[in-house]
Amino acid sequence: MKDLVDTTEMYLRTIYDLEEEGVVPLRARIAERLEQSGPTVSQTVARMERDGLLLVAGDRHLELTEKGRELAVSVMRKHRLAERLLVDVIGLRWEEVHAEACRWEHVMSEEVERRLVEVLNNPTTSPYGNPIPGLALLGLDRPVDPPETLIRLTDVPPGKPTAVVVRRLAEHVQSDPDVIGQLREAGVVPDARVTVETKPGSVTITVPGHSGFDLSEEMAHAVQVKQVQG
Repeated sequence: MKDLVDTTEMYLRTIYDLEEEGVVPLRARIAERLEQSGPTVSQTVARMERDGLLLVAGDRHLELTEKGRELAVSVMRKHRLAERLLVDVIGLRWEEVHAEACRWEHVMSEEVERRLVEVLNNPTTSPYGNPIPGLALLGLDRPVDPPETLIRLTDVPPGKPTAVVVRRLAEHVQSDPDVIGQLREAGVVPDARVTVETKPGSVTITVPGHSGFDLSEEMAHAVQVKQVQG
């Protein structure tokens, strides 16, 4: 299936991922996420800059141009619609969904996207709680979920157990089959109410009826939650 992977689109989506997660998009981060060498990433980024898809800023972080962002949004929209189909209709295991959607995102037409929106009953988020971007660009008039005030697990105040509701599991978490599988098994899924306790280097998550689960600081940063008031 490697022939179905478009390198340019993969880089654009990775930059979009990093932005969503609040991580500065650097070439080093792309190398880590895509498991590619520094020289390979630098060459690809230079080509994409020549093609007008991104800019390398003075502090070396990567900025998507209008053209690059439009394509990144398109790829991510396809990716998350594919995830919805794979989970809701096909019933693929959570551990396998992200990698499969990474293939589908490069070959899906806009006409198929429009049909998927209808078949899937107008989804606005992926199975992992992440918003599906750019639906209006398909010419569809669909309601948009109101914005919520979310924080990252790493931003939960330390010192005592805190009740939160899980909202989003970022692409970085999904890309590790072991971690996403453990989260699902532990009941850490979108809309689950959990108790979290932050400590140096990790976050302990407890769901009623499940054993506590320790998540590394890196992965905890990629989980967004809503604090429970009162």
